[in-house]
Amino acid sequence: MTFDPKTLALYPEEPGVYLMKDHEGVVLYVGKAKHLRNRLKQYFGATKDTREMVPYLTAQVVTIDTIVALTEKDALILENTLIKKHKPKYNVLLKDDKTFISLCMTNHKWPSLRLVRYKGLPPKNEGTYFGPYTNALAARQTYDLLSRMFPLRQCSDQELANRVRPCLLYEIKRCIAPCVDLCTKGEYDTLVESATRLLKGKDKDVFQELHRQMESAAEQLDFEKAQELKNLIHQIQHVTEVQHINHPEAKDADALGLYREADAVMIALLMFREGKIVGSEHFSFQFIASNDAEIISSFILQHYKETAPKEILIPTEIPEIETLQEIISETHKVTILSPKKGRKEDLVEMAMRNAKALFVREEDTRSLKEKMLLDLAETLQLNHFPRKIECFDTSNIAGTDPVASLVTFVNGELDRSRTRLFKIKTAELADDYTALREVLKRHFMKAKEKNDFCDLLIVDGGKGQLGIALDVFKELDIAVVDVIALTKEDALHTKGLTQEKIYMPNRLDPILIDLRSPLLFFLQKVRDAAHKKAIEFHRKRRTKRTLSSELDTLSGIGPIKKKALLKRFGSVKAIKNASREELEQVKSLNKKDIENLLNKPPII
Repeated sequence: MTFDPKTLALYPEEPGVYLMKDHEGVVLYVGKAKHLRNRLKQYFGATKDTREMVPYLTAQVVTIDTIVALTEKDALILENTLIKKHKPKYNVLLKDDKTFISLCMTNHKWPSLRLVRYKGLPPKNEGTYFGPYTNALAARQTYDLLSRMFPLRQCSDQELANRVRPCLLYEIKRCIAPCVDLCTKGEYDTLVESATRLLKGKDKDVFQELHRQMESAAEQLDFEKAQELKNLIHQIQHVTEVQHINHPEAKDADALGLYREADAVMIALLMFREGKIVGSEHFSFQFIASNDAEIISSFILQHYKETAPKEILIPTEIPEIETLQEIISETHKVTILSPKKGRKEDLVEMAMRNAKALFVREEDTRSLKEKMLLDLAETLQLNHFPRKIECFDTSNIAGTDPVASLVTFVNGELDRSRTRLFKIKTAELADDYTALREVLKRHFMKAKEKNDFCDLLIVDGGKGQLGIALDVFKELDIAVVDVIALTKEDALHTKGLTQEKIYMPNRLDPILIDLRSPLLFFLQKVRDAAHKKAIEFHRKRRTKRTLSSELDTLSGIGPIKKKALLKRFGSVKAIKNASREELEQVKSLNKKDIENLLNKPPII
C-alpha cells in the first residue's frame, strides 16, 4: 500500500516539518514548509513537484508524519536536526555536518562578541549564546551593526593581554580600548549589557531610532536609503527572534501537549535531547472522563515508568505534582514543571499545537473510515455495521506444512494484538478446504464461548471457501456474522489494479467493485494482510521441518548435540563442511561423533 493523497486535506496548515516514511517506518525524506498541507499537495496534486527524484520518493511513501513549529525559523532548524538524526535516503546530508551560525558574548573581564559555529550543546562557561540563526548573512550584518553601535573589543584574549597601545579600531571609534585602560569597567559593562539586551530583542529604542531614520529618508525621497534601513530592521528582527527548537534550556526534556473534545483526547510529546528536538510521539484516547490534570498525571506515571528525561514540561498544573515527581524519581531523577512564561512555556505551546493538529487529523481520518465502512455495508448489503472485520487465509505447498492466519481490523485499522496463526491438526497433508474448515471451527467455537464475534468474516477464495464458512456457521448455529469470499482475478496474489470478485451468500454471481474504489482498496488491504501472515508462517514451518530432517541424517546426533552444532555453525551445510579442528570445539561431541560427521560427503 502507498500513501493515500485523499488524506492530505487532513494535514495542518501551519509551518512545520514533514517526515515521509516507507512501509517499515524508515524515514525516506524530511522537509520543511511554511504551510504543511499546501507543500504536501505539491507532491501528489495536479501541480506536482518537478524534481526528478519525486516520483521515486512518492512511490515508496506509505505514511507522512508532521511536527508543527511555532515559526518558519523553527521549522528550518528542526529540519536540519532531523536530517542529521535520520540520514534520509532522499535528503542531502552535508558531509562536514555543517551547523547554523550563532553569536556569543564571551565570559571575560572584558567580554567580546563573536560569530561562532558549534556542534551539540554550546561549550559550557565560554559565554552567552544567541541563536542558532538560519540566515548567516543576516547574522553577519547584524554582528557588523552591533560592532559599530557598541564599540567592544574584537581582538583575541592573547592580543588583549599583550597590547601596549590601542589598535586601529580605537582610532576609527570601533573600540574603546579596554586593553590599555582607556575606559572604565563600568563603561565597558554598560556597552555589553546594551548589546545583550538588543540580541534578546528587549531594546526598543534601537528599533524606534531605525524606524525614525527610515521614515525620514522616505520623506526626503531617498528611497534607496529607506530600503537599506528597512532591510537592516528585518535582519535584526531575524536574529533577535526567539527560536524554540534548539537551546540549552531544553537540553534533556520532554514537552507534553494535550488537546481534547468531549471524551476524546490527544497527547503530543516533543523530545529534546542535547538541546535539540530529536523526535515526537502522539497518543490518542477515547471515552476519557478524567480532567486534564488527571490525564497528564496518569500518562506520566505509565509512560515514564522505565526511563525519563531530566525534565518534563506539562501544560497544566497537577495538584499532586511533588508526589508524582517522587514516584518517578525513585528510578531516575526528574523534574516536572508547568511553565507560565519564557521559552519553556513556548515549548509547551508548540506541543499543544501539535496535539490539536494531530487530533483534527485523526478525528477526520476516523470519520472518513466510518463513512467508508458504512459504504461497504450498503454496497454489500450487510446486516451489521462492519466495525470488527476478521479475515482468514491458508497456505501450503502440495498439502505439506498446512497453516492458516487470522487478521482483525477494528474501525478500519489493523489490530495487531488480535493476529492469530494456526497449525493445521487434522492431517499432515491438507488441502485449502480442509484447513479452512478446521481453523474456522476452532476459532468460532472459542468466539461462541466468549460471545466475542466479529461483524464481518472475509475468507480468501471463491464459492468453495464461502460454502465452507457457511457450513461451519450452520454447524455451530451462528447467525450474527456476515460473511463474504474475496478472490483476485485468476486467483493471483499480484500487486496492481486487478479485478476482484466478491462472493456472497444466496447470490449466484459475484459482485464486482470499480478498480479505483476505496472500498476495493480496503478489502484488498485486509485480505493481503492475512495472506502475508499465512505465507510467512508457512515458510517458517517449512524451513524448520527441512532443517530438522537434514539433521536427522547425521548418525548418533541427538537433540542436544544438534542444538549445539547449529549454535556453533548456523546451518547443516556448514556442519558437514566443518574441519576436525572446528568440530572439536563443540564440547558435547565425542570422537565417534566427529568421525561420523567427517565421513559425510561435503556439500558443494
